[in-house]
Amino acid sequence: MLKFLDQTGSVSDAERVELLLAIAPHLATTDAALAVLADARRLGVDPIDHLAHRAGISHEDAHGRAAHWAGLTFFPAVPPIPEGAPVTLPGLDSLADVRIIGTKLYDRDVSYMAPRFDGFVILRRACARSPDVFRHTCLVPPGALQNRLVAVGGETLLSEARCRLSRRWPEASADFVLTLRARILFVLALVLLAGLVAALPLVYAPLALPLLCLILLVPALFRLYAVLAPVAPGPEPQGMADADLPVYSVLIPLRDEAHMVPLLYEAMSEIDYPPEKLDITFVVETTSRSTIAAVEAGLGDPRFGLVLVPDAEPLTKPKALNYALPLARGTLLVVYDAEDIPDRDQLRRAAALFAADPGLDCLQAELVIDNAAENPLTALFSGEYAGQFGFVLPLLARLRLPMPLGGTSNHFRVRSLRELGGWDAYNVTEDADLGVRMARLRYRTATFSARTGEEAPIRLGAWMNQRTRWLKGWMQTFIVHNRRPKAFLGDIGWTGFVAFQLYVGSMMFSALLHTLFFVSALMGLATGRLSLAPTDGWGLAMLAVAATGYGAALIVAMVGLWRLGQRGVIGWQLLLPIYWLLHSWAALRAALELLTRPYFWAKTSHGQSRLRQERQ
Repeated sequence: MLKFLDQTGSVSDAERVELLLAIAPHLATTDAALAVLADARRLGVDPIDHLAHRAGISHEDAHGRAAHWAGLTFFPAVPPIPEGAPVTLPGLDSLADVRIIGTKLYDRDVSYMAPRFDGFVILRRACARSPDVFRHTCLVPPGALQNRLVAVGGETLLSEARCRLSRRWPEASADFVLTLRARILFVLALVLLAGLVAALPLVYAPLALPLLCLILLVPALFRLYAVLAPVAPGPEPQGMADADLPVYSVLIPLRDEAHMVPLLYEAMSEIDYPPEKLDITFVVETTSRSTIAAVEAGLGDPRFGLVLVPDAEPLTKPKALNYALPLARGTLLVVYDAEDIPDRDQLRRAAALFAADPGLDCLQAELVIDNAAENPLTALFSGEYAGQFGFVLPLLARLRLPMPLGGTSNHFRVRSLRELGGWDAYNVTEDADLGVRMARLRYRTATFSARTGEEAPIRLGAWMNQRTRWLKGWMQTFIVHNRRPKAFLGDIGWTGFVAFQLYVGSMMFSALLHTLFFVSALMGLATGRLSLAPTDGWGLAMLAVAATGYGAALIVAMVGLWRLGQRGVIGWQLLLPIYWLLHSWAALRAALELLTRPYFWAKTSHGQSRLRQERQ
């Protein structure tokens, strides 16, 4: 049967016009049908997809009318396949391209097909030549075919979602590497080292100074360099014509976020990209019944689809993304979170950058907090993002150093993402881990200036849960990639190896150290073991290092906010020392969770911002 569908070269425009008029009788004339065919050919899309997006004819109606024209049976859904019946399926990475499922019903071989436009003409001819084609062929819409593929191959999809990385690269998977022994040793080492550094000023200041320099001063100087020598955005390639743009997949993982779905539909509908080339999929846990209902209410738009993820451990965002990845139709892919509002031209700009640089595998857009003025917590969060995504990540990308990705607005070549093994289903900061794995395997990542609006947590409890998960994920990433340091060094080189230890290590270690160091300094001053007198060189040196570390973070946040035009919240950055004390508590919680429930995903609540609601 497949050989018939491959013979599309002999289809004439007269046959295409006849089929098109059967699918869309409103066209009425041959000239109107030829115009639609010419437009679809110009865009490089299937005429049925073109009609679905431009004329409002659903895929189900279009395929039903085409099946009637071809003289074949049509089902709006693939009937359940009897248990035990053999099913012919391709490899997982080819699922998005599947147009036929072959199985055996009783004594008859049956093919459920969702042919492309010219395929209907070929099938009509085949029916005229052989009545057996009618007896063995049923036509269905593409969405129905995908649903049955997921139903038949669900166990395989779930297994791959959990274990694809561990099968391909066991030493890079938190599932294999993050043993209880490794976690206990890491937490003990982290706490002992933080306690040692905090206590040294009271015991032996000369040894405390170099440790503080390593933990605080080196990262601080890097941040200052990022601000003083910012990466100037180079000229972006010229925008691509619609015909040259590839199919772009958008994955939006959701869990218990029904209230966000209407806003997501609105934000995604505003994206400036040919609708025939958009493959937007909501990836929803089966237990999120209200979210599923909210998504289904908007699925009349052919740009949007829904993938249901089985309720199975681990209950993480990366597992859900891995489950949907084989079903992505695009050659490029981006991940958005529930609260994201991307620039309208973000996909166009990313596609042009990928096309201009064949060696580029991943692009990180700039994340910008758009409810910064809500309260002091959101203001501090916004300053953190402004420095991280405006200065630090672009510098890491320019220097080709390991770059922990943001959790959203990551754009990938699908081919590269699949080669990497997708996301680690057991890492709760899958973005940071994936950025390090890309660096280890020499896949190239860059940043670009397209922005995505994000919502900062407005309540301390929500912020603490989110930050605890982030810190726990960085701990996971640190353990996994340092478990075999020699192999890690060989993959990434000395520069990348040292940069990873200082950058990721300092994020965890300094978070735990803030409170301990603050208490230690106060005790030292109270007991006289630490002095700020001009004659106490060690005390002044440590104070200078600490001031440089804190001052660099303050400067990066303030300059970043000024650059974004969020100048009204710059003054709140003076509360950064208190903000860092909160990090210490989050780090302690993260260390405890690493020991007791390493794969627990604390869900961040979205849609709580008053400022966002007022703007909408």
